[in-house]
Amino acid sequence: MGDDRSSVRAAGRLAEDEAASPAVHYDDEERPARALGGRVGAAVSVAAFGVALLVLWQVFQPLARGSQFYLIIFLAGTLPLCFLAYRSGWGKGRDAPTWTDRVLAGAALAVCLYPVAGGYDVFLDRQGLLEPADVAFGAVLLILVVEACRRTTGWALPAVCLAFLAYGYYGGLLPQSWPIAHAGLDFAQIVDALYNSGSGFYGTPLDVAATYIVLFTIYGAVLDLSGASRFFVDLSVAAFRRSRSAAGRTAVAAGFLLGTVSGSGTATAVSVGAVTWPMLRRAGYPPEQAGGMLAAAGVGAILSPPTLGAAAFIVAEYLNVSYLTVLGWAMIPTVLYYLGILLAVEIDVRRFGVRVVEAPQASPWRLLGRFGYHFSSLIVIVVLLALGQSATRAVVYATILAAALSFLERSTRLTPARGFAALAAGVRGVLPVVAVCAAAGIITATTTKTGLGAQLASLLIDGARAVSDEPRVVLALTVVLAAVALALLGLAIPVTASFIIGWVIIGPALLTLGVPAPAAAMFVFYYSVLSEVTPPTALAAVGASAITGGRAVPTMWQALKYALPAFLAPIAFVLTTNGEFLLARGPWTGVLWTTAAAALAVFALAIAAGGWALGVGPAGAPSRVLAGIAGLLLLYLAPVTVAAGITALTVAVLIAAVRRKPQTPLAISPREGEA
Repeated sequence: MGDDRSSVRAAGRLAEDEAASPAVHYDDEERPARALGGRVGAAVSVAAFGVALLVLWQVFQPLARGSQFYLIIFLAGTLPLCFLAYRSGWGKGRDAPTWTDRVLAGAALAVCLYPVAGGYDVFLDRQGLLEPADVAFGAVLLILVVEACRRTTGWALPAVCLAFLAYGYYGGLLPQSWPIAHAGLDFAQIVDALYNSGSGFYGTPLDVAATYIVLFTIYGAVLDLSGASRFFVDLSVAAFRRSRSAAGRTAVAAGFLLGTVSGSGTATAVSVGAVTWPMLRRAGYPPEQAGGMLAAAGVGAILSPPTLGAAAFIVAEYLNVSYLTVLGWAMIPTVLYYLGILLAVEIDVRRFGVRVVEAPQASPWRLLGRFGYHFSSLIVIVVLLALGQSATRAVVYATILAAALSFLERSTRLTPARGFAALAAGVRGVLPVVAVCAAAGIITATTTKTGLGAQLASLLIDGARAVSDEPRVVLALTVVLAAVALALLGLAIPVTASFIIGWVIIGPALLTLGVPAPAAAMFVFYYSVLSEVTPPTALAAVGASAITGGRAVPTMWQALKYALPAFLAPIAFVLTTNGEFLLARGPWTGVLWTTAAAALAVFALAIAAGGWALGVGPAGAPSRVLAGIAGLLLLYLAPVTVAAGITALTVAVLIAAVRRKPQTPLAISPREGEA
């Protein structure tokens, strides 16, 4: 059995026989942290380990002073680490923190602890009547949160936060006849809303990060050190080694399996690409096409149960439902997403004449028998949630199980030193999310204090009603406008922040039009996620192109092609009442027929995007247009439109069959096809 494992690992290390991949560059949402060493590295690790112990303690023995008190302590432990672990970006990059970084870290610790240093209850009693010292400390924390967000995610989200602050401060100067005008807030009111309330820095976004997300990042770090990530890739390589589609299927399967424990689109795309790109290249995939596939598969990490992306925890918190409920809503859409990618893979195999790649022989069944225990902790999470355990306790128990199972392999045992490293790495992994969630509090607090969300939602609906008064048309136009707005919003800011802003602005518009809250929330969630494969930013595609050596922009367009069905499927959630069936809400008969209709829609959209009808052959322009129309009709999920969509899809396939001619696969350039 050890030989099986070694042979599959050899397949994963084909990169050693190829040209070295370019250095990975994480842009915006997932900037690389410093590689800290020496005393500073040890201090950061000890601090991160201390935060991990606090988080674990909070699960079983919550601090008596309440949730906001815990969030203050948590932010005091993590915000200073952002300045030590991430570069400022000014001048030449340095791995060693500068004195400026250390001063900022110290200032962050001081201003975070200020509310509890002088008496926590006394500080809360001053809500709405802050003293000058309170305003000064709050203003410093505001600056530090924005700077930490800039270091970890780039300029886009801080710019959005500053725009909201400017709106809150200067909004009173707008003509009062404007819908978005308000009475205006002075600076002390803004600081009070951010620093001494439950809707600012210590609002729901940070609460979710400190309660749920950090536990899942610790769990992911433990799984990684226990060898689970390596096993998932090995299993994917072994499972598809004999087919012509093996390389593409391996990349997609590995993306899904790694995504179940990662929750990060860019990181998953890069991790999978580092192993599977040599296989894809030997099979004849062009760099841009392979990068697009890896990016699309990686983004599936944010959609894959049981560890969805950070925004999914915020969905559960906003709607006051269990995390297991959100997992249930995500099941069918996840299947549809990966169905679209796999269909695109199969189409490209036929279009480009992809070759069979010889890989070392290994039995997936023997791998499962030897290392399948890595799935145990994932199963435990779902089982415990189903038995009524909280998500926090479920993931802690799963983490303990993963740590215990690591002792089955000598090389992956979580010794005390490795356990310390796993806990510290888990907390360091959540630092960008903490910065984003704290900064998102600026947006939510400003929106709440000014009523901006309701005003923008009203403008969105009024814009749709300017075209038609027919309720179904108004809903359809509102949904399209919302989808475009979310896609554009996601170009600039991370997924979590994109969801938060989208929910407070677009969510009310959908709810006003009668869309059920779960459908509206999942619509906003999916379009926030899909920004990672949307040009011109497409962060996952940027990371994948760094691995394959392909051009970034063409890679983005390839990623968009692979994920195209996923761009349209979420619209089905909100257009009709039947759309809720895709979230597994409703009778099982309704769930079955809507899932079948949506799967047909994905198949039709794959023909339209890929220009090939599987089982038939090339699809010309008429077939592709008809298939695209069929996909849209099928996604409306009304009996009449579904019947019309099936008819249109049938005609499209028949036309492709009639016009079929013996053709050789599309040629691949020497640069693209060389092994």
